[in-house]
Amino acid sequence: MKSYRSIKKRLLRDRRVKEVYEELGPEFMLVEKLMEKRIRKGLTQEALARRIGTKQSAISRLERGEYNPTLAFLRKVAAGLNARLKITVT
Repeated sequence: MKSYRSIKKRLLRDRRVKEVYEELGPEFMLVEKLMEKRIRKGLTQEALARRIGTKQSAISRLERGEYNPTLAFLRKVAAGLNARLKITVT
């Protein structure tokens, strides 16, 4: 299985992908951190979904960036990963 970082590196070689990625930086950063945490903990999307009482498809949509999650949902995901959700505005 390819690592998330190697896939990301390959995709960002495309100028258009990189432009969109940078424009949506905060959203991608959040999703990236959640995915990395899930993978480091050895959890599948299905296992994380069970932990927080949702469906695997909801986790998949979140990780694909096809879902605009509520703060409550993000808190549930963080709790399911034994993590804290920290939001800052600068």
